[in-house]
Amino acid sequence: MLMVLASLGLCVLFGALFLITRVTKPRGHINVAATKATDNKASKLYTKADVSMHNERSDCWIIIKEKVYDVTSYVEEHPGGDAILVHAGDDSTEGFYGPQHATRVFDMIDDFYVGDLKH
Repeated sequence: MLMVLASLGLCVLFGALFLITRVTKPRGHINVAATKATDNKASKLYTKADVSMHNERSDCWIIIKEKVYDVTSYVEEHPGGDAILVHAGDDSTEGFYGPQHATRVFDMIDDFYVGDLKH
């Protein structure tokens, strides 16, 4: 009985460790191939005022870590519904790196890259 409880405890511990690493990994995740693809595009510079004009469902840009993305074509597909519109035309970094996103979004986002944020 003690052996069964010890085994069960280890399974729970390893399961929790696995989940923790899956949730925290994306925060530091760097997709080298996507970064190279982004680097190959001619970088345009946009101010926050430029981005703020794209704040609707039919014209939705967001800022993530100083990069600008046109996610208009993704708004209707967004699994979180209108949550993507909360920061339309603004900085969405915090929401993007929230625990609700699967790791695949970190690979997908570069498809929407349009330029960098100008300071």
